[in-house]
Amino acid sequence: MGLEGLPFGFTIDFSFWGMILNLPSSELTRVVFAMFGWAFLALVFFFVGAHLWLDLRQDLNVHHWQWVVLAVDVPPDTVQSPKAVEQIFAHLSGALDEPNFGQKYWGGAKQRWFSLEIISLEGYIQFLVYTEIAHRDLVEAAVYAQYPMAEITEVEDYVSLIPSKFPNETHNMFGIEFGLVAADPYPIRTYEEFEHNIMPDELKFNDPMASILENFTRIGAGENLWFQIIIEPTSSSWKEKGIKLVKEIIENKAPHHDQIFVVKAINVFASELLNAIKGPSEDHSGSHEERETPGKVSDLTPRGRDTIAAIEDKISKVGFKSKMRVIYAAKKEVFNPGRCLDGFVGSINQFNFTGRNALVPVAATNAHYFFKNAKIIELKNKFIKAYKKRKLKMGKNPYVLNTEELATLWHFPLPLVKTPLLQKTGGKRAEPPINLPIEELAESPLKRKTPPPPPEPPKEESPAELPYA
Repeated sequence: MGLEGLPFGFTIDFSFWGMILNLPSSELTRVVFAMFGWAFLALVFFFVGAHLWLDLRQDLNVHHWQWVVLAVDVPPDTVQSPKAVEQIFAHLSGALDEPNFGQKYWGGAKQRWFSLEIISLEGYIQFLVYTEIAHRDLVEAAVYAQYPMAEITEVEDYVSLIPSKFPNETHNMFGIEFGLVAADPYPIRTYEEFEHNIMPDELKFNDPMASILENFTRIGAGENLWFQIIIEPTSSSWKEKGIKLVKEIIENKAPHHDQIFVVKAINVFASELLNAIKGPSEDHSGSHEERETPGKVSDLTPRGRDTIAAIEDKISKVGFKSKMRVIYAAKKEVFNPGRCLDGFVGSINQFNFTGRNALVPVAATNAHYFFKNAKIIELKNKFIKAYKKRKLKMGKNPYVLNTEELATLWHFPLPLVKTPLLQKTGGKRAEPPINLPIEELAESPLKRKTPPPPPEPPKEESPAELPYA
């Protein structure tokens, strides 16, 4: 048949595709892979290459950063609620500087982060802030704004006190990483939940930091207990997940907590295939639409309304990508992680809120399957590297905590919390009176760096000839 007999002057031949579709299953699979498999592999290689390139560029950029460890000491008579530390975290959110596409993939730009730490070196307890030197002024300004009488001193990094490779001849270690049970918008129990009234006009605050610091006092010579909360400023995009979650609760829909993408895809494909086989059904669709009624807040139980209020309160504040780790390291002759780690996990349980969220151990340097010893060695080396480098993305995925939750987990204790050997500033520096009795205090094992003396002003030389006598 010529082209002049066709309405549009061309014809389409499907015989090739018909021949392919009539092939046996094994032959059909090979032919389809030969025709389209290269595109899939090219896409995979592209994304893997882009990820490796980004890691390379960011490693080169981060390699030039300089980090400092700041010891923060507050006066022992300072009466400040965790609300003051919440303002410190809000102040630190000013470090947010998200790079654009070019800065990220070509210049290797990366968001700087902080590490808030509490350490116990043989029973000596110290609050520390690990920050990049570019943000040192930001950290000091945030602390001094809430604690004007505090002392901030640069100290040497304490992580060199234990080896970086395990096993070794001197030390052993055990580490735990914590994560959230539910989605990020669900809050944990915060410091406001620890306030209660004993008398009608009396408000008492049970400082949750008391039970945490108690575990740091349980260790002795040759032992170390270190706790870190790594935070990275992030944009407000995480709040959209909370808004969607509130809508699902109001509409009486079961919230989808971290459903795997493959499972979602299979469910969608199965439903579409079912509809294609059965065909459209107007009766079923009509009845389904009639059954679906928009939910109302008034239809929720009191607990559901409280949950919505808690989610809305969390997303109303500034959030940080976060990661929590605790490590116990000691000399082999005194190694006993149960002395303090069991109590530490128990003290973290006080922030768990039934029906909302909880902080639980999600990873540990332990194994209970084949090749147990080799796996434990691998986990220990990865954990100690992640802790010493203060890596946010090593281990489990990070999660979002807002300023109120972070201030609950890391804040300076109130004077009512009696913690031995907790380093605190002694107030204003002045010359002591004569014959003042001196109490011998525990010497700090942290080596404090003395700042260099300020440069002397240049001397002004008088001119050789003056215009007047």
